[in-house]
Amino acid sequence: MRLRYINKKLLKSILLICLADGIFGLSYGSTAISYGFPLWVAAALSLLVLAGASEFLFVTIVGGGGSITAAVVAGLLVNARHLPFGMAVKDLIGRTPTRFLGYHIMNDESVVVGLAQKSPRKARAAFWLCGMGIFLIWPLSVILGGVIGQIIPDPASIGLDAVFPAILLALTLEALKNRQTLVSTLAGVTTALIVSPFLPVGLPILSALSGLLIRKKKT
Repeated sequence: MRLRYINKKLLKSILLICLADGIFGLSYGSTAISYGFPLWVAAALSLLVLAGASEFLFVTIVGGGGSITAAVVAGLLVNARHLPFGMAVKDLIGRTPTRFLGYHIMNDESVVVGLAQKSPRKARAAFWLCGMGIFLIWPLSVILGGVIGQIIPDPASIGLDAVFPAILLALTLEALKNRQTLVSTLAGVTTALIVSPFLPVGLPILSALSGLLIRKKKT
């Protein structure tokens, strides 16, 4: 990873992404404790799984009375997207001895940041910096969130869940200056809001991808 390919704007974006993940980790850690999990379980999952959505799913299913098998299967289904991710970033990870670490730190954020860069060297540096940043901050924030969860029984009362999407929204504001992107986004958001009362949790978000079907016709 060569940091000289990382400019200030890209570094700021990566830092904000890591901050958002850290806040999400606080929420996950406190939630795991509220479901009765020992702190070491949440910490171990954060290090070995390193996938926030599947970790949240695991603790909510098991904590809600579901079986471990069901939780594991659900987590694997959620992480199925990592298969195409792996093919998309194989050139960014390379064939070095550290490639296994590269696949471990592969997540939505590091993949998007890496593939968004035009220069191959810059893309590789961005992927590794974002991935390693999350790899460091995620377990630490989960442990801290677990400690907070032991003090505050209801983690929702401090509004951690609201901060994470707020930061992600801030990161997307620059892209929304593009008219086509804004139109597609509004169409996707509208679709998700309409179908939310009728679809299970998670599917309305996927339905928002329908906004990508809207394209401005060339004149």
